[in-house]
Amino acid sequence: MPNFSEGTRTEVIEAIASAASSAYLLDADADPDHNRAVVSVAGFRRRLVDGLLAAVGAAIERIDLREHRGVHPRVGAADVVPIVPLGGTSLDVCRDVAHEVGERIWSRLSVPVYFYGHGEQHRLADIRAGRASLDLGSAPHPTAGAVCVGARPLLVAFNVILYGTDLVSARALARTIRETGAGLRGVQALAFELPGRRVQLSMNLFRTDETTPSDVIAELRRRGVSVGAEQVVGLCPAVAASPAADGRLLEGRLASAAAADGARRCRERGGEELDALAVRLDREATGLATLAADEDAILAGAERAAALIQVLGAAQVLHPELEAMLLVASRGLRAAVSEATAAIYRARVDSLDARLV
Repeated sequence: MPNFSEGTRTEVIEAIASAASSAYLLDADADPDHNRAVVSVAGFRRRLVDGLLAAVGAAIERIDLREHRGVHPRVGAADVVPIVPLGGTSLDVCRDVAHEVGERIWSRLSVPVYFYGHGEQHRLADIRAGRASLDLGSAPHPTAGAVCVGARPLLVAFNVILYGTDLVSARALARTIRETGAGLRGVQALAFELPGRRVQLSMNLFRTDETTPSDVIAELRRRGVSVGAEQVVGLCPAVAASPAADGRLLEGRLASAAAADGARRCRERGGEELDALAVRLDREATGLATLAADEDAILAGAERAAALIQVLGAAQVLHPELEAMLLVASRGLRAAVSEATAAIYRARVDSLDARLV
């Protein structure tokens, strides 16, 4: 889920996302206030490494840090490249992938690299605060800066507008709500003043089994803080989703990408039946990409993702990468269905569970 220091120039963001599409492109989410974009891609190792390297190369060609303005801290044009495990992949494997990506960025693109996160000496905060030395290279690139590459678990990037709160008070709130300030478990927080004198609390929720966006909103209201618009940046795992994640569910996008690729493969094989199936798969890809973050929709999404495995298999266009993506999607969506909802739809849930086993 690489983060790039560009959130306003549509043509640059589109070029970066297009370059990444040798992997499965799930999303490109630009934020003009932060002047930053998050691009989400998935795939098996070789496809993923190639896509990330191409995207970083596109960013280096098009982004000049000397001209960059934005409220979000950054050290590079291709600022942060986190490698995140899905399914049964381990963080140790992701760290190995991160090192391959970092070494190729340095050897092929001549942009220096910091390694951070799982298994590394430094955190991202250390790097941004100047408390870390480059791991590859000796000095920042004049226009592209440096790239931070590392392995980390899934997290939710979650922003909230604060009403009636000035920046000084918001920064004090950020200090007390983050985990290191004895606040909420698994929360990192900063406060920014956006154009129009809007004040934003910007958070990473890095242990969503302990703190979700809904938990954050509940805590802010408990403290008497008046909250406004909520924003999920990038994609959100269904198990942590709030209404702010409507249409931004990670698992929905994984299933959507698999359906779209299945449609492409059907067209390549050709024939009246496969062409008709391709049309239906394209329609399903659109629906899964915009899946709502409510439990009825999430349960239906899990069923649809599981069914796609059978449909693509019957059409002889299923391959291990698509199957893996659909299994991650269906299992992740199923995990987000509460016991109360499962009790209402017991027959459906039992049937789904049997298929996923």
